Amino acid sequence: MACSSWSATKDDTEQSAFLIATSEGHRELLELTLAAGADVRSLDSYRGTGVIRAAERGHADVVGRLLAAGVDPVDRGAGSAQADRRLLGAAERGDADVETRNDRQQTPLLVAATADKVDVARLLVHLGADPDALDDRHDTPWLVTGVTGSVAMLAVLLPADPDLTIKNRFGGLSPIPAAERGHVAYIKRVIRTDVDLDHVNDLGWTALLEAVVLGDGSKPYQEIVQTLVDAGVDTSITDKQGRTALDLARSSGQREIVAILE
Repeated sequence: MACSSWSATKDDTEQSAFLIATSEGHRELLELTLAAGADVRSLDSYRGTGVIRAAERGHADVVGRLLAAGVDPVDRGAGSAQADRRLLGAAERGDADVETRNDRQQTPLLVAATADKVDVARLLVHLGADPDALDDRHDTPWLVTGVTGSVAMLAVLLPADPDLTIKNRFGGLSPIPAAERGHVAYIKRVIRTDVDLDHVNDLGWTALLEAVVLGDGSKPYQEIVQTLVDAGVDTSITDKQGRTALDLARSSGQREIVAILE
């Protein structure tokens, strides 16, 4: 995976050695950062902890090491988690201002989308909550679905007519983080919306390019590439170095994806 250049583009929070070590599965670097007193509850740009990122990427040894060190596998920071629970609780009771904000400028609908609380989101949409409300990291409820990969949340938000052209803080639309994270079901559903599947983010990548650059060529990424190709994406779009998805798949030895793209 060509993740080093990607990590370098993120803000200082995500560039911490601890988060890089957990995300990339580097045990030696992990031990060094732990010994140096790394904040194991620090959050990356998608508000995920190191243990969550390690689990997502299948780094079982890293997850085991962190659990042995007493890391909470669902901890997102006590203060923010409590605030989010209060916001969600108020929404569930129907006594929340649907556009109230927490300390990260998230509305109840954005909190619900991030936590994949589908029933709460359904109620908030019914009450007229704004699916395009931006937080301090330029996320919206809709954009977050590309990160979580929640098809159920996508289905709840679509009737609210979200603006599919709003970009996240990296200049991307929802299919791009979904392709990066291997969310096959989400990609298969989002291609049936009007979202621009050929949109290029600030890194110079489309959803197709991101699936190859940040994917590992495994079955989920093969399915995503096949789905995007079948949907008619432009396979000739190049990255900032002039390389197509096929070029990148060849150079990284992703043979099954090369076969799809040829």
